[in-house]
Amino acid sequence: MQTQEPTTPNFRDRLYTIDEMGNRLWVYAKKPKGKLTTARNIVGILLLLFFFTAPFLKINGQHLLLLDFINRSFIIFGVHFWPQDFHLFFIGMIALFVFIILFTATYGRIWCGWACPQTIFMELVFRRIEYWIDGDHNKQKAMASGPWNTARISKMVAKQGIFYLISFIISNYFLMYVIGAPACIHLVTDNPSNHVVGLTIMAVFSFVFFFVFSWFREQVCTIVCPYGRLQGVLLDNQSIVISYDYHRGELRAPIKKGENRSEAGKGDCVDCRQCIAVCPTGVDIRNGTQLECINCTCCIDACDQVMKRVGLKPGLIRYASEKMINEKLPWHFPLRSKAYTLLLVVLSFAGVYFLANRSTVEATVLRAPGMLFQDQGDGRISNLYDIKVVNKSGHDLPLEVRLLSHKGSILVIGNKLVVPKESVGEGVFFVYISKADLMTDKIELEMGIYSGGKLLDKTKASFIGPGK
Repeated sequence: MQTQEPTTPNFRDRLYTIDEMGNRLWVYAKKPKGKLTTARNIVGILLLLFFFTAPFLKINGQHLLLLDFINRSFIIFGVHFWPQDFHLFFIGMIALFVFIILFTATYGRIWCGWACPQTIFMELVFRRIEYWIDGDHNKQKAMASGPWNTARISKMVAKQGIFYLISFIISNYFLMYVIGAPACIHLVTDNPSNHVVGLTIMAVFSFVFFFVFSWFREQVCTIVCPYGRLQGVLLDNQSIVISYDYHRGELRAPIKKGENRSEAGKGDCVDCRQCIAVCPTGVDIRNGTQLECINCTCCIDACDQVMKRVGLKPGLIRYASEKMINEKLPWHFPLRSKAYTLLLVVLSFAGVYFLANRSTVEATVLRAPGMLFQDQGDGRISNLYDIKVVNKSGHDLPLEVRLLSHKGSILVIGNKLVVPKESVGEGVFFVYISKADLMTDKIELEMGIYSGGKLLDKTKASFIGPGK
């Protein structure tokens, strides 16, 4: 079958947004419309609502999300993590890394087009403001090529001012995820002279956001973001990505009224270039999967609308794998994708299981160093123990130690063991066991850490005696 050469022969050698001289080519994206765009907008709006409300939400008195890197304290969906939970963090990072590899190999860069904060803020916030102030993509092009008159300057000042204001708000919301909403609100409402350093840092961060959404834009996805670079090694011919059906589309040619395109040797692609016009990164998807493509589905909606208008079947551009397109297979979910998806589900449930079964208390009990057993003279043997308890909860815990594996009694030395919230407590106690229950000179005890009659943790320690 004949195929048409790419519209940009050197598209593999340089970015679409850079010309032969290395100059930036600005993307004036046409406002997309269609079913997938509507679905993507709904997802984006829900994520924006979550972003702007999550700092104020709490679960059992804990923040929904708090990432306090300074104090190495993290709260994720109401569960508080401390440095003592590093093993869970390590397991979580491995699971997340595997999840990213499997997800990308199966579904491509669907994250980039549907859930990435860069895409959501750009398309649902900043570009909407640009459409509102500057007009559609044609008006933006005309204004950019026109003179710097009063209208253009006033629109530029208004747009950039709003962009910076929104960037400042976004940066403050990100700060809420680090120090908490109450602390952030206090900083904002307090006398600025008391927080000159903090205000300066926020102004700098706000300028970074402003720079990204005002000028850098799609360059983040193609130059800065490491995930886009990983796409080249994670995708293969079975990955489900946005694909152009070149068997059906080639040869490309404008449509003529009443013609039979098949008899004329023409494909279904009418070369309207609407798929390029709506692309936020300027990609021509007809050239195949490329680094710049973020799987945002704008080209699918644009192409489907054109196909319907000219009386051709939609789906010339669609979600499909290269193998489906090349071998002209109907859309199906490959066995490998099913296996990867099953593994993703297992990883997700494993993460939920570890979180659900994570103890809010971690206790360590060790025999006091250098101490032998003591014969009490009443038929009992005692050992002295040190206990260290990490309280990860958000409230103080009065604790009680009980023997679980053997009969005996425990005597705490000093005051009753109470561990303040989100801290570490230590104590000393004796364990008394009858000589008759000591079959050997060393046994292993299992102890339970209780609070309010509820078992919070279990720990083990050795107990020595005279033996038989």
